[in-house]
Amino acid sequence: MMTKTFLTIASIFSFSILLAQNSTGYWQQHVDYEMEIDFDAKDYQYDGSQVLEYTNNSPDTLDRVFYHMYFNAFQPGSEMDVRSRTIEDPDSRVGDRISKLSDEEIGFMRAKTLQQDGKELNFKLVGTVLEVELNEPILPGKSSTFKMDFEGQVPVQIRRSGRNNAEGVELSMTQWYPKMAEYDFEGWHADPYIGREFHGVWGNFDVKISIDKDFILGGTGYIQNPNEVGYGYEDEGEKVRRRGKKLTWHFNAPNVHDFAWAADKDYIHDKITGKDGTTLHFLYKDNKEIIENWKNLQSKTSDLLDFFNEHIGPYPYDQYSVIQGGDGGMEYAMCTLITGEREFGSLVGVTAHEMAHSWFQHILATDEAQHEWMDEGFTSYISSLAMNEVMDQNRENVFAGTYRGYTSLANSGFEQPQTTHADRYEYNSAYGVTAYSKGSVFLAQLGYLIGQENLDNTLNRYFDEWKFKHPTPNDFIRIAEKVSGAELSWYLNDWTRTTNTIDYAIKGVSVEPGTTIVTLERVALTPMPIEVKVDFKGGTSETYYIPLRIMRWTKPGATNIQEDWAWAFPTYTLEIPSPQYGVEKIEIDPSGLMADVNRENNVKVLNE
Repeated sequence: MMTKTFLTIASIFSFSILLAQNSTGYWQQHVDYEMEIDFDAKDYQYDGSQVLEYTNNSPDTLDRVFYHMYFNAFQPGSEMDVRSRTIEDPDSRVGDRISKLSDEEIGFMRAKTLQQDGKELNFKLVGTVLEVELNEPILPGKSSTFKMDFEGQVPVQIRRSGRNNAEGVELSMTQWYPKMAEYDFEGWHADPYIGREFHGVWGNFDVKISIDKDFILGGTGYIQNPNEVGYGYEDEGEKVRRRGKKLTWHFNAPNVHDFAWAADKDYIHDKITGKDGTTLHFLYKDNKEIIENWKNLQSKTSDLLDFFNEHIGPYPYDQYSVIQGGDGGMEYAMCTLITGEREFGSLVGVTAHEMAHSWFQHILATDEAQHEWMDEGFTSYISSLAMNEVMDQNRENVFAGTYRGYTSLANSGFEQPQTTHADRYEYNSAYGVTAYSKGSVFLAQLGYLIGQENLDNTLNRYFDEWKFKHPTPNDFIRIAEKVSGAELSWYLNDWTRTTNTIDYAIKGVSVEPGTTIVTLERVALTPMPIEVKVDFKGGTSETYYIPLRIMRWTKPGATNIQEDWAWAFPTYTLEIPSPQYGVEKIEIDPSGLMADVNRENNVKVLNE
């Protein structure tokens, strides 16, 4: 099926790459997969053949490549196993479970043969990475075709992937195929699979999966033979006859960087059409205790799609699937796998978060191993706003809990910079707060810095300029600078590359005839523009804005603009005219959007 969406995506993608390369030197690799899988549901093993065309768009000559072989993580003694048993606060879903797997329960993925352009290659499997030495180097601008025969075994479900999860879903097939590692301006990203997330090459997938005909599948890509497989995918009025023991499902997924699927014999499959024409698929267990929630979820998912289309950018594919599976919630191209035995609010919440990842990761494809806060934090920010609207929560400050999480970590002594590789945090809890909460605060606080309208426009422009690419933190902050006119490199540096904190205080107040003199102090290292609200005894109030010198900019709509504050000066004097009424209260940052780690020194109430 060649959809209009695919043609549009392809043309935009080609043009954007040329434009980016001409203006900034940006480039990215490309890969096309053709795979045929023969699945044996009795022993959860499968044989696969893969033809992979790899295009080297880099300026470098490549003399080797790497494949991710993720299922090998689920074996006793693997890096994921050992890390989980030696970190102080392991993921409870993993714990020591991998170490206890039998040979029949482990996962594995093995290359049986591998050729480059018809010639056999030497390769070595090292844990979850296949190291491949090339017979012929791939020159800049050239392509090479790799053909692999491989075999795999699906592990007992422990983390994301696996069979027979806690809710009885038989197959959660994620990270299930030999996946070419990404090569970019930083070189190869052949990270072992230890527990965190992913970085993949953009490309097209053509996948055929032969499996017991009683299984119902859902996942990435458009089904090419809907009238053969049926189960709700067939054309209206079509009668489907499934002959033989197995059924082959043929998927095509254009311009994605991953491919996932799930399968169960008891799935209910519903579908609705969103306002933008996107087909929304829902696959969930035939369990009477959850059916009502899953039925009610469907209209909310359509509302979420509308929200993200408006506040980020238009969803570019023709379908999206919400599938019960996995061990919590995890995003994949054109779909998500979530656990489904939840209260309704939780079910909508996990769907909101994972669906938002379709933009912040599966369209704006950051390197999640190095910049995990960009996908998790941005997703947390936008899904919090979406939930507030879609679920009519009417919360005045939707990020209050997020700020509390961050400040708790910042004051704990265990914080590491956001530039820490996702696998190398000392504590899992520190990773979680840094990626999700601190990443979300990065955006909410940016709204404080440049104004909400500028932030909204930044997200829209970021989507327009970086969709179907691999943006970095600097790419995002440069968009914010272009939209707002403010200088913001200091903010990116202090917030993401250090553990410096924000702490401003009211150091002292003195009253003179007609004037109240306030001495403000920067206690911690990270600078900020400051908003000070002054309540007068007569019942009126004024807000004073103190620009930050290194921003070289003043916030739109600011009132009572003062002389700027240079970072190197630890104190600042603010003079407040008060000829008629005395000052009753002074407060730094009444919005609460500045992530001050000690708000107790932000307020001063003057005595009668």
